[in-house]
Amino acid sequence: MTEVKIGETWKAPLSAEFTSPYMGALKTFLVEQKAQGRRVFPKGSEYFRALDLTPLDDVRVVILGQDPYHGEGQAHGLCFSVRPGVRIPPSLVNIYKELQDDLGIPPARHGFLEHWARQGVLLLNSVLTVEMGRAASHQGQGWERFTDAVIRVVNEQEKPVVFILWGSYAQRKAAFVDRARHLVLRSPHPSPLSAHNGFFGSRPFSKANDFLKKHGREPVDWRLPDDVA
Repeated sequence: MTEVKIGETWKAPLSAEFTSPYMGALKTFLVEQKAQGRRVFPKGSEYFRALDLTPLDDVRVVILGQDPYHGEGQAHGLCFSVRPGVRIPPSLVNIYKELQDDLGIPPARHGFLEHWARQGVLLLNSVLTVEMGRAASHQGQGWERFTDAVIRVVNEQEKPVVFILWGSYAQRKAAFVDRARHLVLRSPHPSPLSAHNGFFGSRPFSKANDFLKKHGREPVDWRLPDDVA
């Protein structure tokens, strides 16, 4: 899978993953899926989009998702984000509501989160591909091991980072993060099924920025531009 584009700053720290047997098996699985005529999202050039947009040295915040969206035209390699012109998913609607309550930022008219990623917010799904119309269809194929390695690499950075962990899945996945150096913010998932159980009112955006400023790092501009292509 080394022919797939990945951000330069991640290549050396993750080199052992790309040459490991499990990654070879994962590549074979994806090739076979496509050979069988199954549509896989996102497209191959966007599997590692989160790493392309957010260099390792620039990571200030990590937000963990679980799987890519499995609907037509939604997934593009960033968790919780959808392409411009695509209907904003319910979890992201709730994220925008909390952002407004927390920082007074009105909800964006789109769900395209690249502006966050380009500022050092690593929008990482645990599993990086999915079959169209089949949620969680690529779980257990090796992606989880790869994204565990990504989290470990970030955890090892000297610069303090904020880990925003929404829901029990993300919290289990990043349970090993060093809380002596980094800030770990835990709350229920923003899904409509759980957002009212403690996600609303958790104020992750202001807490993240307060921590970053306290440790001499630039806060994130969480306001999303209206002019997206």
